[in-house]
Amino acid sequence: MASYRASDSFVDFANSELITIAPSITWKLSDRTNLNLYYEYIHSDLRPFKADVPVLSDNTFGLPRNFYAGYPDIDFATKDVHKFGYILNHQFNDDWQLRNNISVVLNSARDTFTIFSDLVEDRILQESTVYKREYPINNYFGQIDLLGKFKTGAIEHQLLVGFDANRNVENFESVTGEGPSDLDLQNPNYDTSDYQFVPNSRFAFYEPIQSYGVYLQDQITLLDNLKLLIGGRFDWVERTFDVEGEPAVEQNDNAFSPRIGLVYQPSDTISLYASYSQSFIPTFGANPDGRAFKPTKGKQYEAGIKADFLEGRLSTTLAAYQITKSNVTTPDPNNPTFSIQVGEQRSRGIELDIVGEILPGWKVIASYAYTDAEVTEDNATPVGNRLNNVPENQASLWTTYEIQKGNLQGLGFGLGLFYVGDRQGDLDNSFVLPSYFRTDAAIYYRRDGLKAAINIRNLFDVTYYNYSFGRFYNQLGDPFTIIGSISWEF
Repeated sequence: MASYRASDSFVDFANSELITIAPSITWKLSDRTNLNLYYEYIHSDLRPFKADVPVLSDNTFGLPRNFYAGYPDIDFATKDVHKFGYILNHQFNDDWQLRNNISVVLNSARDTFTIFSDLVEDRILQESTVYKREYPINNYFGQIDLLGKFKTGAIEHQLLVGFDANRNVENFESVTGEGPSDLDLQNPNYDTSDYQFVPNSRFAFYEPIQSYGVYLQDQITLLDNLKLLIGGRFDWVERTFDVEGEPAVEQNDNAFSPRIGLVYQPSDTISLYASYSQSFIPTFGANPDGRAFKPTKGKQYEAGIKADFLEGRLSTTLAAYQITKSNVTTPDPNNPTFSIQVGEQRSRGIELDIVGEILPGWKVIASYAYTDAEVTEDNATPVGNRLNNVPENQASLWTTYEIQKGNLQGLGFGLGLFYVGDRQGDLDNSFVLPSYFRTDAAIYYRRDGLKAAINIRNLFDVTYYNYSFGRFYNQLGDPFTIIGSISWEF
């Protein structure tokens, strides 16, 4: 497979290029053994690479949608990725199989971008700093696991046991520049001839991270309508942070993450389930007193019900959950340039999903989510503040109809409705990303090996914001966009 895409953005000056080459081959070594070899190359070039706008002092967004709030001759990002490996699957018999995969990812990336420190009188972006970075990242991953079925008396088991190892190596180098003169948003001057990199501003580090994990999971059929899932994973992580000109710092973490779930089916069309799991994410760095950060840990509780209707053609799932993250890093109130580890964040909510085919050719996917996400412990952010970029309410509906018979068989139509509620733009809750309602549409045709489609995104051209990275960097959603595609399979 190979593809090439070049496009201009709705934002002034912005354009992108994407090249993908991804050949693969599957070799049937025997009746029970398959080997898949693959390679993937990706080249991306974004100039400039961000489409963000600042929020004004009254916490609104007053700039035109196409305005680029930066210096287009400076901001760019390029990346070349080579990924290759294999997937091996061997079946010993009908009940037991061995799976093994190894992958290597070589990622070479570089970018240059500007950061502004202040917005004066809602028009002057001041004190810009230019950062020029190169960061090749190489990742090596290997995994092997054994999957099998067996019985202990009348109880059936599906067992999964495995081991994986991962090595991630980052070489980072950056230099800092004195940015161009202030940028007047009402009368922008994009001349960048007056910026220069600061002498002796080079910063570089070498960071290898080695992790290992072993895992065991057993899905136990206690009764025909009662299943128990129990398992766990133990991780070891070793990390070296070697900053140029400073002593290397080593950090070692390990943790056990259990998982348990129960499914009960009172009838053929209804399933009740509950689950509990823990997660583990290494947090690198140290408190101001030199104590290494503890891993960020998570706990998740979930319970729900799944029901099938229309003889199994329509499926609904209603779930309630709570996720708590502890050992979250937060700014040190005595020295904002450092972090300490005291924070805790909690998200809980309800999700409803409906998927199925109501009538022959008429399919629907609908969802609704209510999320209560807030800071529950912190030294810098007030407890009770909502987590940024998380809407309290969001809903979506995507429905398609495809003609089933006659000369127009294979012709289909689609309509999508998407609602996202208000979201806080930062943890301080100083401004809000407004809610939006977006409409998408599609018309397509598929028959035999031919597939052709026209997809329309943001049919009524509403202005909306996808994400916020702070008061200066709020990402705009795409305007009215038409995408055409055609393919032939043989």
